[in-house]
Formats: sequence, structure tokens, C-alpha cells
Amino acid sequence: MSDTAQPAAAQNAANGKRRRQLTLLGGAVAIGLVGYGAWWLAFDSHFVETDDAYVGAETAQVTALSPGPVAKIFVSETQSVKAGDPLIVIDDADARIAVAQAEAALGQAERKVKTYFASDTALLGQFDARQADVQRADAQILAAKADVERARIDLSRRQALVGEGAVSGDELTTAQNRLANAQAALTVAQAVRAQALASREAAVGTREANTVLISGASVTENPEVKAAQARLDAARLSLARTVVRAPTDGVVARKSVQVGQQVAVGAPLMSVVPTTQAYVDANFKEVQLDKVVPGQPVILVSDLYGGRVKFHGKVKGLAGGTGSAFSLIPAQNASGNWIKVVQRVPVRITLDPAELAKHPLRVGLSMKAKIDVAK
Repeated sequence: MSDTAQPAAAQNAANGKRRRQLTLLGGAVAIGLVGYGAWWLAFDSHFVETDDAYVGAETAQVTALSPGPVAKIFVSETQSVKAGDPLIVIDDADARIAVAQAEAALGQAERKVKTYFASDTALLGQFDARQADVQRADAQILAAKADVERARIDLSRRQALVGEGAVSGDELTTAQNRLANAQAALTVAQAVRAQALASREAAVGTREANTVLISGASVTENPEVKAAQARLDAARLSLARTVVRAPTDGVVARKSVQVGQQVAVGAPLMSVVPTTQAYVDANFKEVQLDKVVPGQPVILVSDLYGGRVKFHGKVKGLAGGTGSAFSLIPAQNASGNWIKVVQRVPVRITLDPAELAKHPLRVGLSMKAKIDVAK
């Protein structure tokens, strides 16, 4: 073989080997692509994921419900508390005085209402007395009418005998005076009866007015007593509220109160973050949400614990609008400088309480969320 043929043969062999290697590499790449496509169709296409997700919680704002200076503080920032634990004590001197005043007012109201019940018996006795006065006046009128009739008959007899001279002028005058006196006595008796009737009607009205105050209710159910009891309950509630308690389990945050500070009703004191009730708001692109529905399982990973800890949750629901729609200054897409931007919609994801108890999360931590949209 010539010297020039040997390099050409070597070159051809090298080229053939390179073609085989490229063919094998191309085949491997093709097989890899086919395999990845098959795996994506079978598995990965069933998931949508995002790393734009953050931990949130329904933070409880602790506020003062009774005014006054702060006497004691039992907690500090980052401290864990249970629902009902005392957080702050507000000086209760004014509240105790208010309770004592309300208790005294309740006692006065009860005695006043009891007086209404006792007065009812007395007023009934007064009515009976006035009724007796009317009956006595009726009897006096009957007697006065009888006296008038006798005096009239006696005067008529004497007037008949005057012409015969059997009756003197003095006797006739006496008979006339007796009739006049009897008529005057009748008038007085009638006036006494009218006065007795008026007194009886006044007694009836007084008793009816008193009956209105006590009818249909016992002493404890009387409106005046119940109103006083309500004021006492309000005073006791205000006293109880001088001890500010944790509204839920969680961690103390944003404490902004010190001993001796004067606080007003509604003044913010601190927050309690319920870490065991944390959730995740995952902001998915709008093109990822066509198959996302409530109840689908979610696998989450936090930047705090890394991939060694996986949280399992469920889709609770989708927000009513995109993040930009609820921003402080929403985009004006109707303007002439509009540029289309893929929007993101917050998806609320609930977490497993047992997993949260084992690996606590804090509000604002970053998460990665992966939703199985095939379920």
C-alpha cells in the first residue's frame, strides 16, 4: 500500500467511528426525549408548581377592651401562648368601683319594686275605704231625703191649718225652716257623695298605675330590676376585661405596650400569630389554573427546612382576583402604554396541623407548591 493511501484509510476509519458515535448520541438523545415526553405525559403533566408562595395566618390583633393604665405584662415578643392565657392586666380600681355602684343600684331597684308590690295591697285597702265612703254618703243622702220629705209633709199640714187658726205663725215658720235645713242637709250629703266618688276614682287610678308597674313579672323579672342587673353585668364584664387574654394559640408578635402605659378601648397592644393554623398563598400564573379546583392535594417545601421536609396540603380555593387587581395602585390597562403581562392568582392552600406542630412555620416564609391537578 502506498504512503498516501494509509492516511486516507485512517481518516475514513476515524470518520466512520465519529459517525457511529454521533448516531449513538443522537439515538440516546432521541430515546431520552421520548422517555422524558412519556414521563411528562404520564406524570409531570399532572402537576402545576410555583415558587411564588408564602406562609400566612389569620393573625389575631389583641386590643384593649377596658381603659386604664397597664399594671402587669405576662408575655414578651416571640413567646408562645395558649388560648385564654393572660397577656396583660389593666388597673381595675375604676372597674371595681363601677361594679360596686351597679350592685348598689340593683339593690335599690329591687327594694323599689318590692315597694310597688307592697303598695298594691295598701292601694287596694284605700279603694275599699273610698268605696265605703261612697256607701256612707249614699246612706246619708237617703236619710237627708227622708228628712226633706217629713219636713215637706209637716209644712203642708201646718199650712192647711193656718186658715183655721189651729197653727200659729211661729209654728209655720219653724216648719218652713225645718224643710230648708233638711234640703240643705241633702245638698251637703250629695256633695259628700260626689267627693267620695272622686276619691274612689283617684284610688282606682293610683292602683291601676301601680299594677302596670308590677303586672306580669316577678321582682327579678321587673324591667327596672332587669335594667339594673344588665348594668351590673356590664360593669362586671368591664372588670373581667381588665385581664387581656390570648384569643388563640400562637406566638406573640408586634408587642407595643409597656407597664404604666395608659390605654384606651380599642388600642392595639400586640398580635398573636396562630402558627398551628398557618396556610400558604401560592401565586400561580393564570395559564396554570385551568385544572386547579378546591380539594386537590398539594406538596409543599419550605426554604426554612429545605427538601428534607415535605408538607402536605389541600387547595382551599382561588382568590377572587389577581394580585395586581387588588394592589394599592392597580394597573390601568385601558391606557395607551399597555403591555400584556401574565397575571398571577393567589391560591389558598391549607396545611396538615400535625405536620405544622412537628415543623412549625412562620408568617412570610417562602414555599414551593406543587398541585396534583389529576385528582
